[in-house]
Amino acid sequence: MSTVWDNFKVAARLGEPEQVPVGLIVDSPWLPGYAGIDTRDYFLFPEKWLTINKGLLERFPGAVWIPGFWVEFGMAAEPSAFGTKVRFFNNRPPSIEPLIPDLDFWATAKPANPQEDGLMPLVLRLYEVMDARLQAEGLGIKMVCARGPMTVASWLLGISPLMMGLVTEPEKTSKLLETVTESIIRWLHAQLDVLKAPEGIMVLDDLVGMVSKRHYGKMVHPHLRRIFDEFEGLIRIYHNDTPCPHLLESLADANFDVFNFSHEVDIAKVKEAMGHRVALMGNVPPLDMGVRGTPEEVAQWAKECLDKAAPGGGMILSFGGGVSPGTRPENIDALLAAARAWSASK
Repeated sequence: MSTVWDNFKVAARLGEPEQVPVGLIVDSPWLPGYAGIDTRDYFLFPEKWLTINKGLLERFPGAVWIPGFWVEFGMAAEPSAFGTKVRFFNNRPPSIEPLIPDLDFWATAKPANPQEDGLMPLVLRLYEVMDARLQAEGLGIKMVCARGPMTVASWLLGISPLMMGLVTEPEKTSKLLETVTESIIRWLHAQLDVLKAPEGIMVLDDLVGMVSKRHYGKMVHPHLRRIFDEFEGLIRIYHNDTPCPHLLESLADANFDVFNFSHEVDIAKVKEAMGHRVALMGNVPPLDMGVRGTPEEVAQWAKECLDKAAPGGGMILSFGGGVSPGTRPENIDALLAAARAWSASK
């Protein structure tokens, strides 16, 4: 009998599994509140982190947690390696302050060293220790993550200077993006290397959706493509929940396997634009349904998504983004029930 992870892999490769999988991105915006603990404790005490993440497997059987057992400090790991200031809070993930809004400075910066820089070495060590423990229990960590080149660059330079640089100083901006992309590739390899049996990566970059089609093709696409090409053979997920219908056809050529996208773009239109080249992971509204909706409303929305995009394979039911703070557990139950009911009715 297929496991939920087996079903996920079939769908990620554009197939039709025994049951449409439910894949949910979970991390520190939701998990500490769900568990009722201080967000700082979630980062600081590994045993609490482990108990919370293992508890998801028991509380929500049938769900695939993306990436699952994610060692993270919000968005801070990558920018911290370049020296950004990170602020921690008791009830939300850390914030990051852009470092130096000067393209001349970043044009000569060196790539990060994941073994020594910022929070990265702490993440690697915790992955190594926890994966060994989980492997002994027949579990293990299957996927690692990185923020994408535009997002990381924005924490170094600032969003407005980065967006302006794409237009006014493309050569210097390209140098920054090249440095960041090399750092991301090193970072993903370093994480994969400390795990016994990894099977996938996820790259998260919402800022890409704010770029015009022309600037995406010239300035951004080569970097995304380079990252995903580097990890050919693994399951490659790209998360971008900024509505960007103008980029869908272009993004389908970036060589990732699974696209997690905004609920504001109709899933049928996404499937039409991207063709049967990319598996779709979505796209129930995370706030209006996940947080504020009733289980009945969630189930209805989920069924509509499945009716539109699941026939023919390559469908993973999810929220249109990560699991938002305040998401009700019963609404996750409703997603799981909707997937079971839809699959059983085929």
